[in-house]
Order: sequence, then C-alpha cells, then structure tokens
Amino acid sequence: MEQLSMQYGRKTKLEFSVYPAPRISTAVVEPYNSILTTHFTLEHSDCTFMVDNEALYDICHHKLGVERPSYTVINRLISQAVSSITASLRFEGPLNVDLNEFQTNLVPYPRIHFPMTAFAPIISVDNAYHQDFSVSDITTACFEFSNQLVKCDPRLGKYMACCLLYRGDVIPKDVNAAIATMKSRDSVQFVDWCPTGFKVGINSQPPTMMPGGELAKVQRAACMLSNTTAVVEAWARLDHKFDLMYAKKAFLHWYLREGMEEEEFSEARENLAALEKDYEEVGQSF
Repeated sequence: MEQLSMQYGRKTKLEFSVYPAPRISTAVVEPYNSILTTHFTLEHSDCTFMVDNEALYDICHHKLGVERPSYTVINRLISQAVSSITASLRFEGPLNVDLNEFQTNLVPYPRIHFPMTAFAPIISVDNAYHQDFSVSDITTACFEFSNQLVKCDPRLGKYMACCLLYRGDVIPKDVNAAIATMKSRDSVQFVDWCPTGFKVGINSQPPTMMPGGELAKVQRAACMLSNTTAVVEAWARLDHKFDLMYAKKAFLHWYLREGMEEEEFSEARENLAALEKDYEEVGQSF
C-alpha cells in the first residue's frame, strides 16, 4: 500500500479488509496482525470497506440455509458487494457513481474512512419464488443488522454518511420515497453536523448470480456503504484482544525474530486508541 501510495498518489485507493470476528477466529495472533495492518495502512488507504467472517457465516446460516459454508460460498457473497461498488465502471445507469465519489461522500475526515458494508436482498434459491422485493424492502433491509457484512450494531452509533447503490429495475422516484421513509425512523440517527447524509447510485444492470450457487437471481438489489460511529465497537473489541496478549508479551518473539521491534507494537496500539477516540469525538453533538 505504501508503494502504491507513493507511485499513484493522486489515485483513490479503496481497500476491502476482512477483520476479526467477535467469536470466530482463524489464527491465534489475529489481533496482532489486524492492528499492525490497520496501523501501517491507515495513512495509505483512502477508504477501507470492512467485512468480518462471523457476519458472513451468520448470513450463510440464517438466510441461505448453508450449515457449513465453504470459502467459495463466502467469497460469492462478498463478490456481490464488490460487484455493486464497481458496477458503474462496467455498465450504464441513470445515476452512476464514480469511484472517486465514494471517498468524497463517505469520508468526512481522512482517518474516519472505514465504512460498513450491507447487501440486500440476500435470499436463497429455495425461497426466491415466494418473495418479491420492492425498492423500499431492499432499502430497509440494508439498515438491518442481519444484512450487514460486519458485526456492529448500528443502533449504538450515529451515521455520518450513507451511500446506497441500487442495481436493476429501480427508478429514482421509488428510491427517494424509500430514503424519506428511512429518515423518518428513530433507529436511523445521523450526526447533527451532516443532516443530508445520503448519496445514491442507480445502475440499470441487475446483479448476476453464479449458476448452481446459493444466492437466488433477483430483479433489483442494493449495496449500502455507511460510515457510522458504531464501528468503534469493532475497534474496542480488537484492542481488548490485543491488550490481553500484549500484556504478557505472548507470541511476540515470532515477530521480533522476523526483524520487527517491540516499539512498533506499542505505536500501532496507540494509533488504534487514537482512532477509537476520533470516532467517539465525531459522534458528539455540538
């Protein structure tokens, strides 16, 4: 990332990061790796979209009926979100969103660049024939905890900005009505210094599903990227796990043996503590 930042300084650098989940872990040293990675890429990434494995497993289990999801199933789910974000590069639409606009509309301050990702509808092939989703339905679903690709409760924070990317059979009139409905809900709270809050993209091309895959083909879909102070919950959780291990200097020798220094760990932890503080401050009222 540092090399890319140096060589392509004026280009927007978007990053998709799989962050540690609250309960599911793939490695013992995961807290170290995550905090070090965030620390070293914080200055070089313009916008980092967060997903975590536990949220993806829960979606596969509860919405798609897959008891033991493979990496193939999980990657297909993530690819739908990535495809929605990059659809404007490939297809025409009445209200296409340029990649540079993500950064402009989602990042109020350089360090506050970690939007949460949500996708709707997430429906299995078995249930596809029993349900039809309107623009209002998929918009509402994007704000639901069960459709988020990262385990953070948005009700515990305030939204700074939301980018709603629609695909397929969608008209602006329906989108405006759906957003007006969401704004009137008490559960959707915006910071008082950003009252408008919504950026909308509409692309005419409906999402394409893998033949024989778990996700059903739908006429319309929405991907929401939301910059919310609720993400501080993920940072606090990660910092706590890091502190437990670092207090005992557990597993540290493996990193020192590879040429790292202990000061790099304390620097990274301080940077993440500052990031936590940054998110708390932007959520405060005047």
